[in-house]
Amino acid sequence: PPQPRPEDYTLKEITPRLGGFMAAGDKRTSTYDLVEQMPYLYVRAVKAKDLHAKDGSGSCDPSVEIKLGNYRCTTRQFEKNTNPEWNQVFAFPKERIQSSYIEITVKDKDDIIGRVIFDLNEVPKRVPPDSPLAPEWYRLEGQKEGRGGELMLAVWMGSQADEAFPEAWHADAATVPSDGLASIRSKVYLTPKLWYLRVNVIEAQDLVPSDKCRYPEVYVKATLGNQSLRTRISASKSVNPMWNEDLMFVAAEPFEEHLILSVEDRIAPNKDEVLGKACIPLQNVDRRPDHRPVHSRWCNLEKHVAGDGEQKKKDVKFSSRIHLRISLDGGYHVLDESAHYSSDLRATEKQLWKPSIGILTVLRSTGTSGSEQGPSSTVSAQNGMNNTPGTCMILVR
Repeated sequence: PPQPRPEDYTLKEITPRLGGFMAAGDKRTSTYDLVEQMPYLYVRAVKAKDLHAKDGSGSCDPSVEIKLGNYRCTTRQFEKNTNPEWNQVFAFPKERIQSSYIEITVKDKDDIIGRVIFDLNEVPKRVPPDSPLAPEWYRLEGQKEGRGGELMLAVWMGSQADEAFPEAWHADAATVPSDGLASIRSKVYLTPKLWYLRVNVIEAQDLVPSDKCRYPEVYVKATLGNQSLRTRISASKSVNPMWNEDLMFVAAEPFEEHLILSVEDRIAPNKDEVLGKACIPLQNVDRRPDHRPVHSRWCNLEKHVAGDGEQKKKDVKFSSRIHLRISLDGGYHVLDESAHYSSDLRATEKQLWKPSIGILTVLRSTGTSGSEQGPSSTVSAQNGMNNTPGTCMILVR
């Protein structure tokens, strides 16, 4: 019989499409599918033509100002140029938008040459794998007759997976002065630091079902953000049910969310009664970097009744309780991208990372004769090396 071919362990060049798109049956997916989508309003100011100064001199120092509620962003300014080209992209987080329209103004220093106004309800939405929105020419309004001038731009709604996101400037309006925000910062997208939230539901005590003539069928529903899990119905059908069941969630720093626990009784098919709820801030949950056990805790269940169309707390002399063991596990790596693309498999807890042994510096240079030299690499100890432009610093572990 033919002998099997020996394994080939030689180095091979691969070209994975990191962060790109790949076919998966009839669906096109990307690594951004594994993180929560963050909607943004994008504005790309490309160029202008036939601009004229307000004073009639024939030349101007143009710039573009983009105003959206309390946001105010400005492109760079050209000197004595009636056909400037900016090609700058600005990104506005959707959750902070407090206006129904966006105003884009072309200025000559402090004088207004003209403006374009967009109604946000009419802005198109582009989500990959949709093709990017092509810019169009818009006539500048508010000018005096005969001065002319047009602005090429594109305005659309997208997400952090948009092709324009890496080059966009992000308008930051955390603190807005009285005259609006005039400062901008470069776009920096930080992958959220993820932890596993382990919820061990042990038992409940002194539950009060509405119908005391039947054995309750109780389960626990846990909700964290848009994640929702539930335990099985307790085998001990009593007012003191037991589960001893683990529920696993993924939580992101800085842990501003709350874990909502709801103890419910299945009184009929597709009909459940809430016996009590507990709200636990993630900031109060212990972080566990290793296998050490976590101390359990008893949490009171708040009883709610419906009244006047609203949920109101019911005054009771005692409270039902639920027994839990909760921890944020940092001894694992929470995958936020496809496993075969992931380049960082370190544990979430930074204390468990292996120390670096040096720095790999990758240099790229171009020859003076016009021919491009190949990439070179060096490994050096971490001894205060200066970072130079065009240098990629990679820690070696």
